[in-house]
Amino acid sequence: MSALLPTKITPQHLQRAAYVYVRQSTVTQVHEHLESQRRQYALAEHARTWGWQHVEVVDDDLGRSGSGRVVRPGFERLVAAVCDEHVGAVFALEASRLARNNRDWHHLVDLCGLTATLLIDGEGVYDPRDFNDRLLLGLKGTMSEWELGVLRQRSLEALRLKASRGELYTTVPIGYVRTRDDRVELDPDLRIQSAIRMIFRQLLALGSLRQVLLWCRSEQVTLPAIEYGPFGRTVVWKLPVYNTIHKLATNPIYAGAYVFGRTKTETRVSGGRASKRTTRREAADWPVFLPDHHPGYITWPEYEALQTQRQENAQMQGRMSRGAPRHGTALLAGLLRCRRCGRRLHVAYSGSQGKVRRYACRGAMVNHGTGHCLSFGGLALERAVEDAIFAVVAPGAIDAALAAAEQTQAQQTERQAHAQLALEQLRYEAERARRQYDAVDPANRLVAAELERRWNTALDAVSAQERHLTGLATVSASPAVDVAGLRALAEDLPRVWQDPRSDARLKKRLVRTLIEELLVEVSADESRLQVIVRWAGGQHSALDVRKKRKGQHRFCTSEDVVDLVRALVRVLPDGQIAAVLNRLGYTTGRGNTWTATRVVTLRHTHDLPVFDPTSAARDGWCTLEQAADRLDVSHTVIRSLISGGLLPAEQVIATAPWVIRTTDLMTPVVQDYVAQVHRRRRGPPTHDSAQLSLSPSTT
Repeated sequence: MSALLPTKITPQHLQRAAYVYVRQSTVTQVHEHLESQRRQYALAEHARTWGWQHVEVVDDDLGRSGSGRVVRPGFERLVAAVCDEHVGAVFALEASRLARNNRDWHHLVDLCGLTATLLIDGEGVYDPRDFNDRLLLGLKGTMSEWELGVLRQRSLEALRLKASRGELYTTVPIGYVRTRDDRVELDPDLRIQSAIRMIFRQLLALGSLRQVLLWCRSEQVTLPAIEYGPFGRTVVWKLPVYNTIHKLATNPIYAGAYVFGRTKTETRVSGGRASKRTTRREAADWPVFLPDHHPGYITWPEYEALQTQRQENAQMQGRMSRGAPRHGTALLAGLLRCRRCGRRLHVAYSGSQGKVRRYACRGAMVNHGTGHCLSFGGLALERAVEDAIFAVVAPGAIDAALAAAEQTQAQQTERQAHAQLALEQLRYEAERARRQYDAVDPANRLVAAELERRWNTALDAVSAQERHLTGLATVSASPAVDVAGLRALAEDLPRVWQDPRSDARLKKRLVRTLIEELLVEVSADESRLQVIVRWAGGQHSALDVRKKRKGQHRFCTSEDVVDLVRALVRVLPDGQIAAVLNRLGYTTGRGNTWTATRVVTLRHTHDLPVFDPTSAARDGWCTLEQAADRLDVSHTVIRSLISGGLLPAEQVIATAPWVIRTTDLMTPVVQDYVAQVHRRRRGPPTHDSAQLSLSPSTT
């Protein structure tokens, strides 16, 4: 700039303040491009040489881009001061310092023209009210924006070309190191490799990120993490958080693939302001995908299986998502789909302990305000599905049990090997602390005391790890797996399945491994469940399950017992009915023995009358024992009369007591038979159609 005062600067301009705008685009430029800073700050002294008494330096935007995509508080403060007519001139090293987009540039030029404010850069002084100066300012703003676009285009194209070769890296995740020739290799630290491989094996085995996290926390398994400090990249070991497991499971680099462009930035305009958000692309839309680019911890099919399982674990995230297996007792949660509307069925729990499950299609009611498509209790359908699974799994149950035992042993061995690697690293750190302590002058107690403390801390860590390794070795040295016992359990899979100690999540995972989904329809008479089973192998089968009516459940009393009580209330009181039921081996719906109180409850539930001796005498009903007392004969005589068809009697089931009408005891046939018994004569022979005749043949 010339030291002579330009003619465009008037006393009116000098009476106002001069604003010097200082900006650099990135933090790196702020720390490293110091010459540019000095040139911009020097504009303040130049403004004073031209006669400005008050000079304001605006450097709030150091490290901020002028492209218009980020908020610039310094530029906003400058614009506000121009609007208030407090600014006589705006100093900037060049137009690109003030703005890199025409929107901000022309807005500032317009305001300066309205308030008679000058724009001054390294090339000259411009008055926006002058036509020629305004033209030059417009060209400068356009060139500044165009220059930024060209620079960005060149940079992005260079990045794309480097990425297409698989050589573009910013940082590499834990488990990998970057070589000098831009290649990626496995971290040479065997402990890091062992930890990452162990986590991936648990992910494939458990199928849930959260379950792997809980396993790590319960087993006190530490994982490596990268920290950047004043000494560069360092690795620290600590208990993982969910985000740690998520990054491992979702990064394709661990499957040996190089991927560029997994995310994209979208710009949206809302309320007159532009906002940006980053979204993830589908795998098919990745711009660069290079499989088998470097050694991986898992294969690509295993990575895809993890992503599929992770999407299915999302609860209520779309109609095709099954959700993660949880502790609930609903075995088929997430697998049932309505054949009427195609929506996934919801599960609800009720009962005093919250374990009674019921499936219902509520999608239409929630979304459209209509009624339920269908609803039914889950126990009968679950038992039918379990029987179908047992039929499929039974042939390979023994092999699966032995494979599970081998897998458990392998996991224990892997944990022991990982703990051994950790012990070796701790011993190295303890030895390193010892060497540091030995190297110090003992007289320098300030340093020696600190190094001694570090050595003791390292030795304590070694001792703790040795105790941990001893515990793992004790578990590994436990008795070998009982193969005979496993075979017995595998042959009796239903008993193991129904055991209360069996993990509900494990059973659900087994069901989901075998079955893709179940399509359910309720018959027109609401009495049957018609189910189509889509097996994982692509096969289909049909199930027809009886749907229990209202009041029918697994704890309801058998209909045979109800019919028996209905017959016995005519001749016996509640206490004697309970004794008869217990003698016959009948129990309540919950497996309890019968008492008079429980018989009363049953009668009230099924609206059965109570025994009344007066009514029994009036209606003329009696038991076999009472009939024998009335006729003064033995029980055998009454049984002979009944078996011979001479005395009508009712018996609900084969072992139930006989119920007889007293009027039938007075028939002539019965009275004649009883009279002969009393005279101690042989009773009249009764005809038995099953008995062969002994008369000689006439042929």
